[in-house]
Amino acid sequence: MPQTPALNKWLYLFLGLAVAINFSGLFVPLMNPDATLYATIAKTMVLRNDYVNIYVRGTDWLDKPHFPFWMAALFFKVFGINTWAYKLSGIVFMLMGAIYTWLFAKSLYSKQVAIWAVLILLTAQHIVLSDNDVRAEPYLTGLIIASVYHFYRSYTKPSFWHLLIACLFAGCAVMTKGIFVLITIGGAIAGHLIITKQWKQLFNLRWLLAAVLVFIFMLPEVYCLYVQFDAHPEKLVFGQHNVSGIKFFFWDSQFGRFFNTGPIKGSGDPFFFVHTTLWAFLPWSLLLFAAIYQFIKKGVKNVKAYEWFNLCGAMLTFLMFSASKFQLPHYINIVFPFFAIITAQWFCNVRSAKSIKAINITQWVVITLLAVVLVVLHLYYQPEINIGLLATLLLTLFVLPGRFGNNWFERIGFRSIIICVIVNLYLNLAFYPDLLKYQAGSEAGMYISQSKIPVNIPVLQSGDDVNFAMEFYLDRPMLTIPADGSAHLPNNAFMLYAPAEAVNTILNGRNLKVIKKFERYAITRLKPSFLNKATRSEQTIWMELVLVSPVK
Repeated sequence: MPQTPALNKWLYLFLGLAVAINFSGLFVPLMNPDATLYATIAKTMVLRNDYVNIYVRGTDWLDKPHFPFWMAALFFKVFGINTWAYKLSGIVFMLMGAIYTWLFAKSLYSKQVAIWAVLILLTAQHIVLSDNDVRAEPYLTGLIIASVYHFYRSYTKPSFWHLLIACLFAGCAVMTKGIFVLITIGGAIAGHLIITKQWKQLFNLRWLLAAVLVFIFMLPEVYCLYVQFDAHPEKLVFGQHNVSGIKFFFWDSQFGRFFNTGPIKGSGDPFFFVHTTLWAFLPWSLLLFAAIYQFIKKGVKNVKAYEWFNLCGAMLTFLMFSASKFQLPHYINIVFPFFAIITAQWFCNVRSAKSIKAINITQWVVITLLAVVLVVLHLYYQPEINIGLLATLLLTLFVLPGRFGNNWFERIGFRSIIICVIVNLYLNLAFYPDLLKYQAGSEAGMYISQSKIPVNIPVLQSGDDVNFAMEFYLDRPMLTIPADGSAHLPNNAFMLYAPAEAVNTILNGRNLKVIKKFERYAITRLKPSFLNKATRSEQTIWMELVLVSPVK
């Protein structure tokens, strides 16, 4: 469809907004437990100058592969050990995913579809959330779509270099999450070739070469696991000796979780990712379901006239995750580039007046619900923000978009983007900063590091808090001790961070000075009684930071 210069200008303006909203949480403190754990691992790598072994509080750690920690450590080396450097490493890979979503959609469809695919991807709710609460998924999202694109290019216009780059990205993806990512990458390519009956391409020797190259590119992970675990059978891991890190990487961490036979177990719900996608892909999730239905309905009638890369890559992974016994909402992010392209190609090409009316009604309902939820959250939680600013932002939904775009889908699409921007500006600039005040560990860690307390005074931490946040933000070592008073305490001066009611039990009569009190709540497990400002104080506990005098 021809585009006017004005249309291009507005599209790129909204593209800029979509990119910017993913940076809006850059300075919000890291959240317990995962983001703070991963950041602490990368911090330990830098401080020890050891990028082979993974340690958590001085203990060998075998769970996730190395690649995300290497990338975070690289950003720490360049920009210093801080919140925004850690998040920036993940955001860079997410933006790489957006670039490859653009390239892939443009190759398969058109420039217009490609722009909308990127807009949809970057404004999907869980993508923005993941760029605030950075785990492995932003890296994986970028690496997978990049690998699929280069594999696609390697056979449509045969090129060894595209094959090599595809295998490099695939190898890095394996070193991010494990070999199951090859199902997503391989499923996208093989699924298309099988459905379109391109048997000659499917059985081409290039794929054998690709398998060899991917294995070569994942060898750094195999080497690190061998050095840390397989070469040391005497180490105690998961309560056992003779634990093979290589076996865990290739089997237990993947098939063990899938079949629930590994050391880390879960409980699965076959519909978990259906209702997860409903909120995680907002404000586009209902359009996504419609797009998938229409694509299959039309595609089965003439399979060779359609591309099946995106549907196969997304749905094969979706079904695999749904069948697994180990399920977490952020897992589904890795197929969002495929979802975005599927949604965009349908959204930009709807011509039926009946369908256009249905889409407009659907999106207005979604937009209205999101706006209502935002207002209710504000009135219920009451963070520190000017209510006039919130009202002004919401007003833009009705005032601004009518002037933008010549096509129906641009107008409703721009409104959908604006509600995403409003929701996430509110979350990242008002709600989360206020919420993180109740993550007492990070507050205490930052307070100690910014105070004039000498660095040679160590910190002992006690309580049931999985407090990697405190460890990341501290400028000194931290030791975790039990709260029953059984720990052997240093004779010299030290600081103790513990629940206020347990301090005297732990110290057993030692002289102390209360430095500061912090209000604590497990902020990743939000309950209505905590969100309600009137009952919030009933759900929190007080933590004390005390300075303990030396034994005379």
